[in-house]
Amino acid sequence: MRILFLCLGNICRSPAAEAVFRKLAAQAGLAVEIDSAGTGDWHEGEAPYPPMQRAARARGYELSALRARQIAREDFTRFDLILAMDAQNLAEAKRSAPEGATARIELFLTGESGRREVPDPYFTRDFDTCLDIIEAGAQALTERLSPQFRQ
Repeated sequence: MRILFLCLGNICRSPAAEAVFRKLAAQAGLAVEIDSAGTGDWHEGEAPYPPMQRAARARGYELSALRARQIAREDFTRFDLILAMDAQNLAEAKRSAPEGATARIELFLTGESGRREVPDPYFTRDFDTCLDIIEAGAQALTERLSPQFRQ
């Protein structure tokens, strides 16, 4: 199973989701490939936003080695599942999916904590709440995939 987490600039939500899910998937023994990207190219090549790195590090997630990138045409066939952090990025991913795309494109959250979207902490400045929401979503995703993809 190959999963791509998707947000706007790939410097806050999607790299955090990548790191959180990577840790949970390893603990659960899931055979998955994980990456993240953004719908925009503003931060390509940059490390995640420093305040997000600090908040994630305080919870045991290391983001410093990750680098922002924009979603590419080949991602739509390389990944089985593209999980968008909000409706705007979901719509953009669906709009830009090339003909022949095989990835399922959905929202990351399926109602955990009563939410369907992960607010962007770049704008809200609430990195801890963002991580709370991502951890709940990543836990739900781990539980959903465990029966099928356990090594």
